[in-house]
Amino acid sequence: MIIDPEYRIADIDKRIYGSFLEHLGRAVYGGIYEPDHPQADEGGFRTDVLGLVRELRVPIVRYPGGNFVSGYRWEDGVGPPERRPRRLELAWKSVEPNRVGTNEFARWARQAGADVLMAVNLGTRGVDAARNLVEYCNHPSGTYWSDLRAEHGYREPHGFRTWCLGNEMDGPWQIGQKTAAEYGRLANEAGKAMRGVDPAIELIACGSSYRAMPTYADWEATVLDLAYDQVDYLSLHTYYGNSDGDTPNYLARTLDMEAFIREVAAVCDYVKAKKRSKKTIGLAFDEWNVWYHSIEPDKRQTPWQEAPPLLEEAYTFEDALLVGCMLITLIRNADRVRIACLAQLVNAIAPIMTETGGGAWRQTIFYPYLHASLYGRGTSLRPIIHSPRYDSKDFADVPFVEAAAVHDEEEETLTLFVANKDADSSMPLECDIRGFGDYAVVCHLVLESEDPKASNTAARPDAVVPHSGGDAANDDGTLRATLGKLSWNVIRLRRRREPSLP
Repeated sequence: MIIDPEYRIADIDKRIYGSFLEHLGRAVYGGIYEPDHPQADEGGFRTDVLGLVRELRVPIVRYPGGNFVSGYRWEDGVGPPERRPRRLELAWKSVEPNRVGTNEFARWARQAGADVLMAVNLGTRGVDAARNLVEYCNHPSGTYWSDLRAEHGYREPHGFRTWCLGNEMDGPWQIGQKTAAEYGRLANEAGKAMRGVDPAIELIACGSSYRAMPTYADWEATVLDLAYDQVDYLSLHTYYGNSDGDTPNYLARTLDMEAFIREVAAVCDYVKAKKRSKKTIGLAFDEWNVWYHSIEPDKRQTPWQEAPPLLEEAYTFEDALLVGCMLITLIRNADRVRIACLAQLVNAIAPIMTETGGGAWRQTIFYPYLHASLYGRGTSLRPIIHSPRYDSKDFADVPFVEAAAVHDEEEETLTLFVANKDADSSMPLECDIRGFGDYAVVCHLVLESEDPKASNTAARPDAVVPHSGGDAANDDGTLRATLGKLSWNVIRLRRRREPSLP
């Protein structure tokens, strides 16, 4: 591998380490919010869960959905809680009590140190409800909706800056599914009205729900053709799984993610050229994760429960390795991906799990997400990698080693995120870092397991945890390390500082 400070991709937008909380399963009720829990605060939010979220330094959280938002009346979730209606929630066949809404979530996000990525309902609702929500959240005072917010106990505006224009509107599972032309027109008009209320906001239009959708690429081109001037980002969503037990093929799926990013960027640039625009549309990968363990159990859930245990994945070590590789892909595409949301944050396809009335623990995927969020801030550098390769069922020429590099010039640190996908052999790493001068290794974290299917549970929360026993060392500009078989590695270096003169 060769890494040089001049091989710059882009400065990383910290929002690529965002997450997502939807009114789905136990993500909110029984996840972040459990008023009867021994560690609940005065607002009903679990402080133990909040501590784990803060540990991750989550910069932005998408809310309130997701499929949920396409049937959501935001007015149901504001005002006195005792007067809020209970509704049938059609997306997840649940009952929504509306005890947590916009204001409560804004307060929780402030406690977590995160901004809110707010979504508006463009499924069953439209322009009027969207602009009213912006007014309620962001206008200072002196109007009906802003004064109503103050009446509800929130005199200062929330100031949400980034907004999703609906969710997965191409999907037949979506309440209020649209054609590309229908959605593009609606997104344009909603965006126009929302910007009329607050010109400072950023807007994300829905891209295809996933790369295999039959309307993929045509959807992106049509939506942008109709809404280009009003939107700043286009969304991408993807989930991967290993239901057939083919681990080499599973770990190769980041090639699909990489192609997805390149293709959507190309469509954005095609529309930019067609319109002779000076604006470049950014990408918001605002749903991504591993999702497959819970699909069959979820089919057996009884409908119309309040906060049923849906999408509760028990993540394995190999899932964590793929999540790490997906994070590497996001970092390597930091010139175009400016926002990303690990879906989701607590209980539902999440790095954090809880027991009702009990404890909380870190799933295996918590750790690569933690490492990227803590150490992946700065400038993304393009590593030149020469790695052995393999072919799998769906992919050819798959590199065994994937890597990303992040240089923080202010802190004078260099961080390498390196994954070895080889299940049989460790891999010797030799990395030319002469361009960085006198940098020394300060730590080499490793996440690995003899059992790729090992999981963390309430009973064994530390079955899969990182250790600092890696052997990385810098020898006169050449970094050498051993990458264990099936391992996630974080190698941190810092410039040696001259001792100060007396």
